[in-house]
Amino acid sequence: MSFLDDVKGKAEELISGNAEAVKGGIEKVGDFIDEKTGGKFSGQVDGVQQSASDYVDGLDREDAPSEPSEAPAHQA
Repeated sequence: MSFLDDVKGKAEELISGNAEAVKGGIEKVGDFIDEKTGGKFSGQVDGVQQSASDYVDGLDREDAPSEPSEAPAHQA
């Protein structure tokens, strides 16, 4: 297992069940970076924030239990 695979696995474990808290942290880090750089890189930071939030959403959907689908009605 490579280093990046290990980091990805640990990130997935952290996100599992904590998606909203992780997304809040992503937002805070981005805001901190914008503040420290005077907004000079706000476009890039916003893009990374969005990508990271989308990734978290994707993992959260994978972890969510799927709802059973309705059985089709029988026609006579």
